[in-house]
Amino acid sequence: MSKFKGVDYYNFDSLLTEEEILIRNTIREFVDDNILPIIEDYYMRGEFPAQLVPKMAEMGMFGATLPAKYGCAEMNNVAYGLVMQELERGDSGVRSFASVQSSLVMYPIYTFGSEAQKDYWLPKLARAEKIGCFGLTEPDFGSNPGGMITRAEEKSDCYVLNGAKMWITNGTNADVAVVWAKLNEKVHGFLVEKGTKGYSAPEMKGKHSLRASITSELIFEDCEIPKENIFPNTSGLRSPLMCLNQARYGIAWGVIGSAMTSYDTALNYSLSRVQFGKPIAGFQLTQEKLVHMLTEITKMQFMTLQLGRLKDKDESRFQQVSLAKRNNVAQALEIGRIAREILGANGILSEYPIMRHTANLESVKTYEGTHEMHTLIVGEDVTGIAAFE
Repeated sequence: MSKFKGVDYYNFDSLLTEEEILIRNTIREFVDDNILPIIEDYYMRGEFPAQLVPKMAEMGMFGATLPAKYGCAEMNNVAYGLVMQELERGDSGVRSFASVQSSLVMYPIYTFGSEAQKDYWLPKLARAEKIGCFGLTEPDFGSNPGGMITRAEEKSDCYVLNGAKMWITNGTNADVAVVWAKLNEKVHGFLVEKGTKGYSAPEMKGKHSLRASITSELIFEDCEIPKENIFPNTSGLRSPLMCLNQARYGIAWGVIGSAMTSYDTALNYSLSRVQFGKPIAGFQLTQEKLVHMLTEITKMQFMTLQLGRLKDKDESRFQQVSLAKRNNVAQALEIGRIAREILGANGILSEYPIMRHTANLESVKTYEGTHEMHTLIVGEDVTGIAAFE
């Protein structure tokens, strides 16, 4: 297998620091050597390659932007984005694992948790001694999380949780779930540990997308949560939405990796596939497709880099994250479909990564806010008029 050289038409790397390039190249090599040789087999079997997790932890991929005192790598946001890009070049399911562990579990513990919660959980999650998941979406409430029906009731010595969550990455194998529920009609966050009576996390089967990822339900039936497991610093629904914003940022970078590998595969295939006496790369329609893919990848790169720089200066806004997530996922999905067209019938084979990436992106376009919801978030920002209802 030839090593991936990247897609860089505008000398994008000149805008990165030496450290950012080193981090990206290190993860790129990890993906080439550890993910790509096995991922098609795991995808076809519908299994998550859990053996990757200890090495990912050792390389500092979990909670990568959090402080070193918790055992984290303390990267900047651009470097973290490049990590997500390379992981998703491997597979969206592997990137999703890292994204959930980092943005949806470690970030809320760090941001909303007590010192005791941070000191206990963050080092263990960084080392992957513990695995986490994030429970916000419900069977009947996805785009409208404020409608959640999961409830917590305060007792003298605990909180009692009742309800269900759906489409939860890592749920079945998680040691701890960050769960959002209404307590006295206000949204609060709770840490629910595996093995707690009344808590179960059955795996959801039968997926055509994200097959190399664990997706679960979370069920709470009179589930008793210790008083010390509530987040002390949450502020209603805004708190879980802040977590989603972190995850959406990682997605905006991640899908560039999917787009890059689809483009790179299609380019190389078109140069070697001969029809009518010459490589199909020499036909005008094929070149138009390749140039379109390259153009969109280049635009994605610069939009997301600027977003990362703004984020590192604490100047980014959640609407800007929505714009990047919305654009990049849609373009990566289109690039996957165009790449499949260039490969013709071969494009559906597991010998090539395109169909796997394209199927995964159908889910990525929906989760962490659908394309339509991000459209309305940006629409409200530019017009001042909310169109959600």
